[in-house]
Amino acid sequence: MTARLGTALAILTLAVALPATAQPPKLSLPLDCDIGRTCYIEDYVDTDPGPGQRDYTCGIKSRDDHRGIDFMLLSFDDMEAGVNVLAAASGTVAATRDGMADTPVTAETRDAIRGQECGNAVRVDHGDGWQTLYCHMKQGSLSVRQGDMVKAGDVLGQVGLSGLTNAPHVHLGVLRDGQIVDPFAPDARDTCGAPLDQSLWEITLPYDPAGLFTAGFSTAVPEFEAVRSGAARASTAQPDQPIVLYGHVFYAQPGDLLTLTAEGPQGEMFTHEITLDAPQAQLFRAFGRKAPEGGWEPGDYRGYVRLTRGETILAVRHADIPIAP
Repeated sequence: MTARLGTALAILTLAVALPATAQPPKLSLPLDCDIGRTCYIEDYVDTDPGPGQRDYTCGIKSRDDHRGIDFMLLSFDDMEAGVNVLAAASGTVAATRDGMADTPVTAETRDAIRGQECGNAVRVDHGDGWQTLYCHMKQGSLSVRQGDMVKAGDVLGQVGLSGLTNAPHVHLGVLRDGQIVDPFAPDARDTCGAPLDQSLWEITLPYDPAGLFTAGFSTAVPEFEAVRSGAARASTAQPDQPIVLYGHVFYAQPGDLLTLTAEGPQGEMFTHEITLDAPQAQLFRAFGRKAPEGGWEPGDYRGYVRLTRGETILAVRHADIPIAP
């Protein structure tokens, strides 16, 4: 560890408008992927100063007090294969942290990472008070040290699962004088949307309001209210019980495709595709299998729910469930 990032997130305030004299850096994609094909954006900066959340379009693709942009990988296998985190702009490495395990956060581990929610990370200084922060990187993957000069597109490390996360992604925070700035709408306040020429991005990153609230496993086809409340989610299953995977969707369009896949110790359990012909503002779909003769093999099972429109990936959520001996 060449510098401490332990309080890096705690000192940040909500996103604020830029001073008129500020000259922000232009940003490139912060990871080596094809947006909408091999990665996608799940959460944006929370622009709601209250207890709720809203993204820069006044949509719901954020979380309360979320202070960056989450660029998600499609699977844990992609993380294991290795996907590089890239400097979004040229600058000097101001701080790094490494050594945190790539472990999904749980209620039991939440306190252990307090003050280190960003996980393994790199912070790059771009001058004039501008910095970018790259969180949740893979343990042992960092390829830069404090004081290194980097150019836009240089490799900083790899996407991991460290800190406050349960899915592989890189969280990009853009800071001006220690305060978070929304790179999609740096000058917007209490408005919906922003002109493209206000964006800090030097590339076009399309926005779509559709996405997935969650995915989960159950031992029977659940009721919608149980999906909405979280009561449908099973924490474990017995070998003789059915295994059902569900996905909770928002703002899908007619023709969008929902793909549910699940696998376990014995390999693939199922892959099932559902075309959403008449979607509502919210809906859920589920698919599963009865236990085979002799029961499911004990062990860990993982499911993925993927929402796509044509060739474009809009969202992916995963769920895990252990089957007891």
